[in-house]
Amino acid sequence: MRGFVSDQSENYKWWAFGALAIGLFSSVADTGSVIVALPSIADHFGTDLPTSQWVVIGYALTISALLMPMGRLSDIVGRKQVYVSGFAIFVIGALAAGLSTSMLMLIFAKAFQGVGAAMTQGTSMAMLLDAFRGEERGRALGLQLGVVGTGGVAGPAMGGFLVGAFGWRSVFFVSVGLGLAATVAALIVLGGRRVARDGGRPGFDWIGAALSTAALVVFLMAMTSGHRIGWTSAPIVSALVGVPAFVGLFVWWELRCAAPMFDVRLFKSRLFTMGVSASFISFVGMSSVRFLMPFYLQAVMGYSPTQVGLIIVPSAFCMIIMGPLSGRLSDRYGWRRFNVGGLMMSATGLFLLSRMTETSPLALVMGGMILQSLGVGTFNAPNNSAILSTVDPAKYGVVSGFLNLVRNSGNVTSIALATAIVTATMASMGFPPTLAAVEEGASGGLFHSFTAGLRIAYLAMGSLMAVGVVVSFMKGGKAQRVPAPAGSPLRTAETTPAKETGD
Repeated sequence: MRGFVSDQSENYKWWAFGALAIGLFSSVADTGSVIVALPSIADHFGTDLPTSQWVVIGYALTISALLMPMGRLSDIVGRKQVYVSGFAIFVIGALAAGLSTSMLMLIFAKAFQGVGAAMTQGTSMAMLLDAFRGEERGRALGLQLGVVGTGGVAGPAMGGFLVGAFGWRSVFFVSVGLGLAATVAALIVLGGRRVARDGGRPGFDWIGAALSTAALVVFLMAMTSGHRIGWTSAPIVSALVGVPAFVGLFVWWELRCAAPMFDVRLFKSRLFTMGVSASFISFVGMSSVRFLMPFYLQAVMGYSPTQVGLIIVPSAFCMIIMGPLSGRLSDRYGWRRFNVGGLMMSATGLFLLSRMTETSPLALVMGGMILQSLGVGTFNAPNNSAILSTVDPAKYGVVSGFLNLVRNSGNVTSIALATAIVTATMASMGFPPTLAAVEEGASGGLFHSFTAGLRIAYLAMGSLMAVGVVVSFMKGGKAQRVPAPAGSPLRTAETTPAKETGD
């Protein structure tokens, strides 16, 4: 499949970015808008909110489980083919969700849509990097982060408007329209060049895909269910024991497979290993703020949902601004100062939030959120650029999927850990260990126990972020590349892994 815009054109990278931005915005905004629609969905089908949450959980699990396999598939058969096919599935799933006549049908429709979302998310970063030159990798990743931030802000706002004006089904029908627009843009603009350059078309590693999927599903199910059924319950303990077993089998197989799905030898590089570790830590710290802060602002501080949205927006815009800026600057000045400085800002923001009480001034809350968001925005694109500097471009698809997986796993882990800390604190002070009690309660003692747990959770996340600062410092700074061998088929100087140096 060839696009109508030549991939040799001087402006191709900007056309490609525009086409991919439509798709990325569609995927991110869809998630945010559906979360806002959940109460209306639960009311329509006469189910409780925990049941309706499986609309989102099933979607997220499907995406996470398939990110790496779909990324690897795109490396083999071609990224545009997988991307466009993914949006076709995304559109069909969204349409089925909008036409659902039961909660079960809706959950399965969203899971099916998640297959398409995994195909697009696992390839879009790789296609963007293929459009921009190697020395502009940070800029490309920063622009992508800006689109993610914009979708994250617009999704809930769009969902709230649509549900209020047209009902919950309209959320899915709008996703159909956005998905179609993304598909048309991809067909018109994106080049269809194949990128598997390791000697023909290697076979797909089905066993590796199955083992990675099993490990991820078991891990994410444990993280999302632990606080509901108990961390010491038999299913959760069995899952947490099973995850290392699946991971061990996956590593063992990948080291012996002729055409592995994911080259685990990448972890021999300090730059890759430290970068991935710091990325996971950053998302563990970030998501706890986004998840718990609305409970505090609405239940404890007494703000309305609309006011809560307005309070959160400035911190979200900080990420939108800092992502492209830090990505572009890191191309020129190296990664370390942005990675270390970003996580230091994020840690400072979390430590500020750990000082909150039931009567804290709004300036303290907003200041902490803004600092934390500025830090993540400063850190993310340069860190991903550092990680990808160690990777052969022919493997960008599977590694891009892996980086998205690190983000999703960090988000889920963050919410699970923060919820566990807060609810355990509430239980130790004699109150029901559930966040639902915070939404429904009017007791000053209950709010005091919740806020105490919140302080401990943010202190723990800030301390973890401080560990991330050390990890990022140890990772190194700008890399020096080994010259590409004569006759290399790659059009950039990114054929060989980087040698790691300091700034």
